[in-house]
Amino acid sequence: MNAGAVMQALVGGESGGYRLADDIPIPAPKPGTMLCRVHAVALSPYDAKIVDYSNTPDAVGGCDFAGVVVEVGEGVTRFKTGDRILAVTFGLSASDKSAGAFAEYALATEDLSCRVPDELSLTQASSMGLGIATAGLALFQAPGLQLATKLVPKEESDAKVFVLVSGGATGTGTMATQLLKGAGYIPIVTCSPSNNALCESYGAVACFDYNSPTCGADIREYTDNSLTSVFDCVTDATTMKMCYEAIGSSGGKYVALEAIATTIKYTRRDVAADWLMAPTILGTPVELPGAYGRPSTPEHRRFGTDLFLLAEKWIQKGEIKHHPLEIREGGLARIPTYVNDLRVGNVRAKRQVVPLIC
Repeated sequence: MNAGAVMQALVGGESGGYRLADDIPIPAPKPGTMLCRVHAVALSPYDAKIVDYSNTPDAVGGCDFAGVVVEVGEGVTRFKTGDRILAVTFGLSASDKSAGAFAEYALATEDLSCRVPDELSLTQASSMGLGIATAGLALFQAPGLQLATKLVPKEESDAKVFVLVSGGATGTGTMATQLLKGAGYIPIVTCSPSNNALCESYGAVACFDYNSPTCGADIREYTDNSLTSVFDCVTDATTMKMCYEAIGSSGGKYVALEAIATTIKYTRRDVAADWLMAPTILGTPVELPGAYGRPSTPEHRRFGTDLFLLAEKWIQKGEIKHHPLEIREGGLARIPTYVNDLRVGNVRAKRQVVPLIC
């Protein structure tokens, strides 16, 4: 790539929100990274929350993308020019304004990327990276459920261990269900009854209606009072209360994707509750204000390396698949509209994907 070359990208606006820019420098690959021509991006609630809560003017936004490697940085051995990959990054970063997926070119981190098989389109693959990272951390690393020291299949004798995924029809929920199944756990989920078949297709063995006033009690009965692990992808006071009711009398762990309600957190002293920030998988500090900030977590980066290597194998074998997609046209310029659809709750049980190359 020629030095000084520029690209079109969606960046943080000076007065908030996103703005489309035509003069953003194409980033040079750093050690351990690859420069990719972005073919498609996927949108997530993170893209709405970060631009509202901690916007960084002129920083490239976006997390989830897939594309083709055009240049490799120093030390990269897994990938070469021309490889089709999916990757996760975290846009609107104050510490690195070039990080981000909403652009014609983006940097992929070698050990947080997967090779895309020929039978999977880059549009489909663009929706998988963030879900892998988030669900993996939530299930297998602190402050998550820490279900195993390594993400490997469990022995058959240990197989009947239930794990509840609250919000099983979300993009993170379907990925968590698949990872749990692959690691030998028994995933059960909460969802709307209309999404039961969807959740079952990803490996859920039982689905419970989160609107039912007896949802927590029903789960507790189904699991014979043995449930000890809950991953809450919804994270509001109502779902947290329901999850607490579902956990068996011996207590357990609860992990969420948002700051949790302390009024409920301490209603059960036998439940250890916490929440996580997916960007910790980079291993570097999460430089966000207040409770959203995190120190450096090199153990998360080491875990991420193993996680994405395993995920690549599972993707190649067809053992994990992408969430149902809604293809949105219009390229980078239309992404702010689609992000607002997420913000106001107009997107349910699907991931919005925006192709940038037809």
